[in-house]
Amino acid sequence: MFAAVSAPSDFDFIIGNWTVQHRRLRRRLAGCAEWDEFQGGSCTRKVLGGFGNLEDNLLALPEGAYRALALRSYDTASRQWAIWWLDGRSPHALDVPVVGGFVDGVGRFYADDCLNGQAIRVRFLWMQPAPARPRWEQAFSADGGKSWETNWIMDFSALPAEARGSAS
Repeated sequence: MFAAVSAPSDFDFIIGNWTVQHRRLRRRLAGCAEWDEFQGGSCTRKVLGGFGNLEDNLLALPEGAYRALALRSYDTASRQWAIWWLDGRSPHALDVPVVGGFVDGVGRFYADDCLNGQAIRVRFLWMQPAPARPRWEQAFSADGGKSWETNWIMDFSALPAEARGSAS
């Protein structure tokens, strides 16, 4: 019998509906300093009895809008989260999961991956610099994590309470 364990509350701050301001580096690990800025939206709800959540995203990139999904699940044995990304433009391929957790209110998640044939390290940071204003950042490292290039930033703004509770 599965022992009753309380679900973690680490991602409770992102549950609901949000508008999202994106900043994305045009070229990654290429010395680029040009950023694209665009709007988006997201809706996150708990699944797996609170041991996971799904984040449905609409990204209005300059080259065209698309949908994507973040799936997060918590492993009670390791006390870590895994986060997968599914890009709606490639619906049969999940990205390599980043794995980690929260310490002092900041979530740090890492994975080994590949970019244009080059081995890289991936880092996600989840922060809440102001109430109801979460921030997510993605960074890549080509030197095993000695240095990082932040290449995507998402700043979330909460929708009114009546809109936050509804799924889109």
